[in-house]
Amino acid sequence: MNSDFHYYATYCAAQLAGCSHDESLAIAYSDCFVDLCSKTMLSKLKAPAAAATTQLPLEMMDIRTDIIGLQNITRIWSSFHFLPRDLYAEPPKRCSKRYKHKYRLICGPNGELLKETVRLAKGKSPQAAGLAMHVLADTWAHQNFAGTPSLVINNTNRYFYELFSSDDGYTEKKINFRHSATLPDDLDNSVYTRSLFSSSENSIMNLGHGRAGHLPDYSFIKYKYLPAWGDYEEVLKDNPSDYTHAFYQMIYAMKYLRGAYDSFETDAYDTEVGEEIQKEVERIINKRQLNSGDDWKALGEKLSGCEIEPFDADKYQSEYNDADKNSKDDTFLGKFILAALSQKSMVTNKIYNSGSKLAGYSIDYEDKGFKGIKAFKSLVREDKV
Repeated sequence: MNSDFHYYATYCAAQLAGCSHDESLAIAYSDCFVDLCSKTMLSKLKAPAAAATTQLPLEMMDIRTDIIGLQNITRIWSSFHFLPRDLYAEPPKRCSKRYKHKYRLICGPNGELLKETVRLAKGKSPQAAGLAMHVLADTWAHQNFAGTPSLVINNTNRYFYELFSSDDGYTEKKINFRHSATLPDDLDNSVYTRSLFSSSENSIMNLGHGRAGHLPDYSFIKYKYLPAWGDYEEVLKDNPSDYTHAFYQMIYAMKYLRGAYDSFETDAYDTEVGEEIQKEVERIINKRQLNSGDDWKALGEKLSGCEIEPFDADKYQSEYNDADKNSKDDTFLGKFILAALSQKSMVTNKIYNSGSKLAGYSIDYEDKGFKGIKAFKSLVREDKV
């Protein structure tokens, strides 16, 4: 998903869940910050590199793709952007154990790890709630792709068609892909940018939905394609439906975190927002545009009656830098870092316990009396989160 949904739409969902303006801003900021909390940023803050929730393009240009490097990639992208739906799923055909483990990392909504992710944020900070909302939303947008480099899982071929509603159902238009990182996607002509093809199984070009470009990140689009893992079976991706489900599931999840529901269950949504709001959410999600931030922002300000400040990645860095070492955990970014370490540890632990070492070895540090960043660093090294 793009920052328009992760920031402004999350703010709207938080408002509809009963959060105050300040709480909604903190949750939305933390949701959006997941896409920016890189090792480079953490190094500048002198914060633990293990808390990285993303990897920047410049970082990935020089990234190692040996076993340790691939495990680090998988820990980050599977924990925060491509949460596996079912770590015990059976592939559609006979395959090697290594392929099976990669297949089981395929992202999708309403899995057991989603339930664990939301429950992990219960009783914790708005930063933890925002991080969980990022993971939740991405399970809908990024489904069918895995957060580990893999040609046999994430590649696609030329069979890629955009679907447009018509009186007879849908009309199809072949999607044309290019490889320019500087040109915006051309919505009028269905021309989109995607990663370069690489025949190397572990190339970063085959990470996540790179081979499908930004299509999973647009709320308005419907398309069909053949995933590499799909045994030549066509997959239909209906983003308007998926994004709608994500939005109402976020409301439900945040109401659970606030105590309105006794438990969080998968495949549950809170749509009690009124007909007017429902129509506006539907309009925004279906509007054909590269960025829907202005529309979500307007809805959020209508809901709260307050101005929503633009996202500023640097907003809380001075507070973290100026805090003494015993107070850093209590800063805004300190609380985000703790939430990131907890989420990454939980997901890595679940992957490891499923019999896979694709995300490396795991220590369930919360069972060992985890107290904060200092305690975490004493338990694990950066390369064994």
